[in-house]
Amino acid sequence: MRSTRSPAGPVGEAPARVAGPEKRPDEVAAMFDGVARRYDLTNAVLSAGLDRTWRGATADALDLRPGLRVLDLAAGTGTSSRAFAARGASVVACDFSLGMLRVGQHRLRQRPAAPGGGAVALVAGDGLALPFAAASFDRVTVSFGLRNVVDVEVCLAELARVTRPGGRLVICEFSRPTWAPWRTVYTEYLMRALPGLARLVSSSPDAYVYLAESIRAWPDQSALADRIAGAGWTRVGWRNLTGGIVALHRAWRPA
Repeated sequence: MRSTRSPAGPVGEAPARVAGPEKRPDEVAAMFDGVARRYDLTNAVLSAGLDRTWRGATADALDLRPGLRVLDLAAGTGTSSRAFAARGASVVACDFSLGMLRVGQHRLRQRPAAPGGGAVALVAGDGLALPFAAASFDRVTVSFGLRNVVDVEVCLAELARVTRPGGRLVICEFSRPTWAPWRTVYTEYLMRALPGLARLVSSSPDAYVYLAESIRAWPDQSALADRIAGAGWTRVGWRNLTGGIVALHRAWRPA
């Protein structure tokens, strides 16, 4: 490895503030509510099943074990949160989209935690003003959601605030492929094939036009590492997955 402002609380309260390319926060919240029912299926199809591999890499980077308390921000329907809890951690799945959280709540009722696994709690919350006390978590993580917040630096600072000294941050996010020909193919897929494929499987294909644009506008691996360090995290590094389509950034809260 190389070296959102609104009410928050239990499921049922107001969504948090996010934004994207030329989108108002309320529009983006409504967009995620609209795709919630088939979100996980759509992601699996559009990523050719690689989403599961990326979730596993994130869990490995978090170095999870029983007794750890984990914040999974932008958790969506809680798919990653359930995978983290299966390793014994106690997980708080926090998201601004009530639609996503309702789907996640329904799935938790259908598939309770396996014996020996940790618990998952669903909380509606704003990444710019997290509803948790300082030093509440041993690990904090964001998977494919950091690019949706209004102010990335503020969100990273909030994550640092709620992490105990010596705790770990892991960010799994789309990034920039390192090989130029592969980068060209990937960009063409994002802007041309992805919206068309989304029409076949998604309940709101227009949402995936926004998602493609937000991925293309996102900073590369080095630029994101600089932002993480600027928010007060130390020992910042990253590892490329799938040729740099996704990057796994890792950092520590200063002790």
